[in-house]
Amino acid sequence: MALANRFRSGISFLKNIAVSDSVSSARSSPHGGSLIPALRNYATASAQNTANVKVPIALVGENGNFASWLYIAAVKMNSLEKIESDLSEMIEAMKTAPTFAQFTKDPSVPRATRLEAIRDACDQAKFAEPTKNFLSLLAENGKLKNLDAIVKKFMQLTNAHRGDIKVLVTTVMPLPPAEEKELKETLQEIIGEGKKVTVEQKIDPSIYGGLIVEFQQKVLDMSIRTRAQQMERLLREPVDFSNL
Repeated sequence: MALANRFRSGISFLKNIAVSDSVSSARSSPHGGSLIPALRNYATASAQNTANVKVPIALVGENGNFASWLYIAAVKMNSLEKIESDLSEMIEAMKTAPTFAQFTKDPSVPRATRLEAIRDACDQAKFAEPTKNFLSLLAENGKLKNLDAIVKKFMQLTNAHRGDIKVLVTTVMPLPPAEEKELKETLQEIIGEGKKVTVEQKIDPSIYGGLIVEFQQKVLDMSIRTRAQQMERLLREPVDFSNL
């Protein structure tokens, strides 16, 4: 019952959140040395006369920027689904072949050797040329160690492109079906029609109670852990008795 009450109070607060335009361009400038000009050229190499492509959600950080450049290129080349499939296959291959995964991340491996291995792997897997070119850019610039994080960011963009919104809900125990349904319906109202909301539950006893809701770069933290930390900070603040 206590969890349900906290959940309902959080729902009321969540309904007051103003959601920004779902289609916006990334505002931060990518960093990554010589790789960024190559990625920028990669994203604009084809369909020069095509209207500007905007990412459906703004991502931050180096990995987010890499994913954004790849998304723009994929949309312009009309290869979004194929590139998404190729990258998923590559990530799965790295999970099932630890030696290959370690090889791609080992800084002692000569750049030419790493690049040749990635190109051969792409050819054997029959990856699309844009996928092969992107992975080659990462291999050549020592960024394959970030591939998993980049792909996760890229998947966020492809899901948003299709109108799929993934919501991560962290609790100390699984939400009852009725409360999960209420949360999903509330998020659907906030995000709007035409988009599909998918709720993924994560169990984390360390939050002590309450819940944390994460979606579209937004975090609503209603956990007891955070409230306790806030209370502790408040109690540690000095009291000015002159104002009493």
